[in-house]
Formats: sequence, C-alpha cells, structure tokens
Amino acid sequence: MNSNRYVIYLRKSRSDLEAEQHGEGETLARHEQTLLELSHKMHLNITDIYREIVSGESIAARPVMQRLISEVEQGAWTGVLVMEVERLARGDTIDQGIIAQTFKFSNTKIITPLKIYDPSNEFDEEYFEFGLFMSRREYKTINRRLQRGRVASVKEGKFVGSLPPYGYVRKKLEKEKGWTLEPHPQEADIVRLIFEWYAVGVPQENGSVLPIGPSLIARRLNEMGVPSQRGKQWSPSSVREILENLVYIGFVTWNGRSCVKKVVDGRIVCQRPRSPMEDRITAKGLHPPIITKEIFERTQDIYSQHKAPPIQNRNVLKNPLSGVVVCGKCGRSMVRRPYNTTGMPDALICQMNYCDNVSSYLELVEKRILDSLEEWLKDYRIKLGTGSKASKQDVKITSHTQAMQGIEKKLAQLRQQEDSIHNLLEQGVYTVETFLDRSRYIADQQESLLQSKKALEKEIALESCRQRSRLEIIPKVEHLLAVYENLPDARTKNDMLKEVLEKVEYIKGKDRRGDLEGFEITLFPRLPREAEDY
Repeated sequence: MNSNRYVIYLRKSRSDLEAEQHGEGETLARHEQTLLELSHKMHLNITDIYREIVSGESIAARPVMQRLISEVEQGAWTGVLVMEVERLARGDTIDQGIIAQTFKFSNTKIITPLKIYDPSNEFDEEYFEFGLFMSRREYKTINRRLQRGRVASVKEGKFVGSLPPYGYVRKKLEKEKGWTLEPHPQEADIVRLIFEWYAVGVPQENGSVLPIGPSLIARRLNEMGVPSQRGKQWSPSSVREILENLVYIGFVTWNGRSCVKKVVDGRIVCQRPRSPMEDRITAKGLHPPIITKEIFERTQDIYSQHKAPPIQNRNVLKNPLSGVVVCGKCGRSMVRRPYNTTGMPDALICQMNYCDNVSSYLELVEKRILDSLEEWLKDYRIKLGTGSKASKQDVKITSHTQAMQGIEKKLAQLRQQEDSIHNLLEQGVYTVETFLDRSRYIADQQESLLQSKKALEKEIALESCRQRSRLEIIPKVEHLLAVYENLPDARTKNDMLKEVLEKVEYIKGKDRRGDLEGFEITLFPRLPREAEDY
C-alpha cells in the first residue's frame, strides 16, 4: 500500500440541498475547498477526488461509494477525507458494518475536519461505529418527517412525485412550498385521444365508430410515431396505466405502489406491487383535469367488463410452449393466440406491437422443436461417446485419479527436500548460492507438478460432467421424445420441456410470411454448466 496516497470523498445530504435552496452556495464546492485546505495543513498528498452526484440510502444506490469501498479493500488509499463520517454510510446496519470492517481490515484512516479515525485504535473504532449509529437514527428521523410532509402535501392537493404522469409537466407553486401539475400541450392531446379511442371508438369509413382496446391503441400510437413518456415504443400496459390513473380527472394519489423490500439471492431489492385501496391516499388536486369525469367513468365501466378473469378461472395451461419459446428479436416470451371463431390453428406470436417477428402455427413450432431435439440428441451422443466409449471414460477417470495421487507423493517429497536443504544450509554443508540454486530447482519442480495437477483436475471434471450429462440430460430427452405425443395435457408437456430446455429462440422474417415452415429456432438445452462449451 502506498504510504502517502489520500482521496477526498464528497456527497450531498438532504440538509445540504435545503441550504442550497436558501442561497448558501453549491455544497460540494464548499466541502472540496475545506478538505483541500485541511490536506494542505496536514501535508497530505491528495491524488484523487470522488464526487457522489446521486443521493441514495444504501451502498447499492451509490456507484462512487462502491468504487471507493473496492479500492479501500485493496489497500489503495492511506486515508479518506470526508466532511463527517455520516457522509460514508447512512444506510442500514449491514451497510454500516461493511463500511466499518472495510476500513478496519485495510487499516485505512478516515480524516474529517474535527477528528482523525484510526481503525487500529480501539477507541477510534468505537467512536466511528457510534457515529454511524447516530447518523442512522438521524436519517430515520428525517425520513419520517419527510414522509409525513409528503402525505400532508398530497392531502393539500399538491403533486409530490419526481416524475410527472404522461400528459403533464411539473410546475412550482407560487409563494408556497410544493409542486403541482400543468397540462403538456402535445401530450395532453394524446391522453384525450387515448380515452376517446377506448371509451367512444375510432371513426370508420362507413361512418360508424369502433372502440379499440389497449393493444390496438398502443399499435396505432406507434404507427403514428408518438413516443411514450420514456421515448420508447408504447405497450398495452402503458396504455392501461393511463386509462386507470385518477390524475387525469384532477386527483392526486399517494402510496399506490409503495416499496416492499425483500431479500433475493442475498441482495435487498425493492418491489412495488399495487397497494390495497385502503392504504392509498387520494385527494382533490390543485391541477386542472385533462379529461371529463363522464369520459373517465365510462372508461372504467368498459375496462371493468374486459378485465382478465381471476386466476382460478384461467389456470388451465393451453400452451405447451409457455415460457419456453422466446422472440429472437426482442427477447420477450412468445404467447399463444387462439382463433376460436375462424377455426384456424392456434398461433405463436410475439405480443410486443413494435416487434416485426412474424407468427407461426403453434403446432408447427412444437413439431420443429421435437425434431430438433431428436437431431441434437444424436449429435450430443456422438460428442460424448456411448457404449464402449463410456467404459473407456471410466478407465480414463481412474487413470487420471491415480496420476493425481502420484503427483501428491512427489509434492510431499519436494517438501521434504525443502526441509533438508534448510538443514544443510544451517549445518554449513550448503553455501547460500547452492541453497538458492536448490531452492529454485525445487520451486520449478513444484510449479511443473502443480500445473500437471491442475490439468488433470480439469480433465477429471470434464469427464465427470460428460457422465452426468449421460445420466441426466440424455435419458430425460429420450423419455420426452418417447412419451410426448401421449401426454395428457399441455401442462405436463410444458413441464417436461422445461426440464430439458433453458429456452428456444424463434425468428421469422417478413419475407417468409407466407411460408408456413419458414421460421428458424435455436435450442438452448439445460446442460450441466461445465458441459456448456463442450
């Protein structure tokens, strides 16, 4: 570790943001000047300055802090200069523990204008941990106050979100705190058009009007070249969110999708399910509505009649390829489209309106998958070897194992030789030069043996993987091909396909639209990880 390398870490707090609004100047610039003066006074060599632009509660939400922690772990810094220890960690107990242990085990100092924290000093360590604890308490107090303020603002009709809904822009309230909404000139017209298409209908050539659903609305908007709020293509779900939003008739809501934290694969993730109606806060907003109450109520009546049925009424799977086949162009799962009224076979389609992947009959895709699985199985058997080759592989593993045992014996002998040459050096039999020559020779021998051992371990792992493949994937595919046509329902077929396939990619271009067999599929068998490149 370099004994004279220091870094400055700068991050804004919520109190800094409030101070800036009152004209106290840019926070990071003031802190940077203060810490540079401190480093000059202490004769510290500052080699870098890290500025955290985003404000996040956890380490996972602060990329600059993640980089700093990684470098501190590697011993890249003698010390870190911050305005106060609270700038490093204000998250939960786990984050504070990570910060404390990282600085302690890397022996990296934390330098503030008021105090220097030396992790090797027991009292400094306790003082540092106590500072983190108090900062967490302060954070929770501030957060509770902010949440109460948001709820009060919503009840006053103010808009407290950071991103305005489509069709509006945020507008600062005059002579008071808070924000409201103002109709966006172009987007507001699109919102009115969406509600009109859904509640009234689209004019036809014969003079009638035809109401259309979210999918057709999204398609028409994409064809018109209208960008969504994020500048991307419209989807049925984004249209449905607009049709259900009370903001368009002059109301504001809060806590509709509150953050529910869960641990997934060892990481804390925030999920936002729809909150129960009794937990939501709804109030008359200060902003003007875009559509009338009559149109909105008519929309809700139509929407309630066309909602998806409860899950218990539609839990019978009818698509054996559900969750197996994905679109090779956009990556979304392909879905089944029935044609009950026309009598045509079910089709397999990409449900994204903007994707130009052409559909095919589901039964043809299903048959192609089975045929491709049979071909893959033949090729895979050839690669792995069967019958007598399998027994030869057993012999190969045995011989490799015996060779490994021989290498271990030779390594043990070399370790004994190391002890011997040390003894001979102490007895004066070997000169220092002779001792170094013998040491280099033994080291070369050990390195060569360890490389051979590593190569044998890799070969044994590969042979074992081949055997596992023969014992696992091959019988499963054989069984699937033998019984698939006689399976009782789509659910059983789907379960068996998912046992042997990670996914199947499907592609069909517009130039093959009239060709029933003109699609391509790529299989991704569910192989043991070591065999994926075999």
